[in-house]
Amino acid sequence: MRNTVKDDKFAGKLNPADKQKIEKAIDETIEWLDANQLAEVDESEDKLNELEGICNPIIAKMYQGEEGGDVPMGGGAEMPEGGGNGAGPKIEEMD
Repeated sequence: MRNTVKDDKFAGKLNPADKQKIEKAIDETIEWLDANQLAEVDESEDKLNELEGICNPIIAKMYQGEEGGDVPMGGGAEMPEGGGNGAGPKIEEMD
């Protein structure tokens, strides 16, 4: 997220106040992670969810403002009925 916000193409589309809000949330989360390196997985996941709760609505609002606001943001992709046609890349599990 940090790299995305610093990307000129992306940052130019963000409201400056929203960009600042995201950057502040990212910095606070990184500071928390640095200070809580021995935190439980649940605590870290809660912190990630908190960050996503701040960032995702802002990003969604930005994409909705664009023409064809149909840009995939990850995590919410839906499979077509029937499980798709298998035209995507093949992923093999390796040991």
